[in-house]
Amino acid sequence: MFLKRYMLLMSLTALMVGCGSEPTPIVLSPSATQRLPTQPLTTEPAVISTLGPEPTIESEEGGSPMSFVLSSPAFEEGAPIPRKYSCDGEDISPPLYWTDPTEDIMSFALISDDPDAPVGTWVHWVLYNLPADTRSLPEAFPSDLELPDGTKNGENSWRRLGYGGPCPPGGTHRYFFKLYALDTLLEMASGVTKDQLLQAMEGHIIAETELMGTYTR
Repeated sequence: MFLKRYMLLMSLTALMVGCGSEPTPIVLSPSATQRLPTQPLTTEPAVISTLGPEPTIESEEGGSPMSFVLSSPAFEEGAPIPRKYSCDGEDISPPLYWTDPTEDIMSFALISDDPDAPVGTWVHWVLYNLPADTRSLPEAFPSDLELPDGTKNGENSWRRLGYGGPCPPGGTHRYFFKLYALDTLLEMASGVTKDQLLQAMEGHIIAETELMGTYTR
């Protein structure tokens, strides 16, 4: 057995010598060596973050400024207007409140109308030259031609001054209270119509907002 192994080893040695000299070593080029990893490989699994997006950071002023919003403690946006403020009740104006506009203003104007009236849009209230520091209107606002603070009432579709409440012939109607923040005091007499007020406000509206309520009869 030993002799057979010795003869086999000698044969393999002779075969290698017959085929040539020692194997040529493999030399990597500089460009190849630059592609070799410089960090030891790791078998640790990749870590996938499960965190959500980064939270939004508010500004030092407390975030974006509040938008110009009109509201009423008597009814919410799109909700029914209480009978008290209609022609079936006391026919007085509802209380209204609003937030600060986004810019400096000189006065406010208010228009209330019903676009669902069968004869076309019916105007229920026109009010203008409310002082710039006004932020609310009380219930049963006066219908005087001009108030001591300079506020003026316009003419509604009944050809009366001041507020006239919902009074539809039937069905459910929408009533919009539209508030405008203006950069001027309007040089107009009391008793103007909605169209005259809209024309005078052109180019002077800084911000506007509205509140809508419904009434069914």
